[in-house]
Amino acid sequence: MKKSDIRNKILNIRKKKFDPLKKINFNIIKDFIFNNSVKPVIGGYVPVNYEIDCLNILKKLENEKIKISLPVIKNNNDMEFYRYSFKFPMKINKYGIPEPFKSKILLPNILFVPLVAFDDKLYRIGYGGGYYDRYLAKLEKKKLFKSIGFAFSFQKVNEIPINNFDKKLDLVITENKFYK
Repeated sequence: MKKSDIRNKILNIRKKKFDPLKKINFNIIKDFIFNNSVKPVIGGYVPVNYEIDCLNILKKLENEKIKISLPVIKNNNDMEFYRYSFKFPMKINKYGIPEPFKSKILLPNILFVPLVAFDDKLYRIGYGGGYYDRYLAKLEKKKLFKSIGFAFSFQKVNEIPINNFDKKLDLVITENKFYK
């Protein structure tokens, strides 16, 4: 099955099965972060299009004095992560997604990655723009980091067709399972 077919199928399923009460277990994330990073800097995202919500996790992490950064879309399907606090206002980008105002670039060492579908090998399908694959490649050149995909369990598929540009995640966490 082609990526576009998988994307369309899972997006339709996600819209029908979306349940805002299904959440990622904060304690799993907290344990992972504090066991794997000396000074964690979390790169998060603002959920859209029925994505699993990570904002509650980011708020709790900020309350634990952990630095948060969020993506800002740039030209050429590129993005950069900027320092963010829930005390700061946001603006709406060209895709209708809230993002922080550009202030200080803050490279994450733990990156929460939204996804449309994933497989057992921890490959993902996004929306097709390549933003996260490019950013993961950029981060690989600059620092050590861990990438964590967030999804609902029904977003798992048998196999994701991959190409040279696709980046594998370190973990995928759903509302009821941890894939490593």
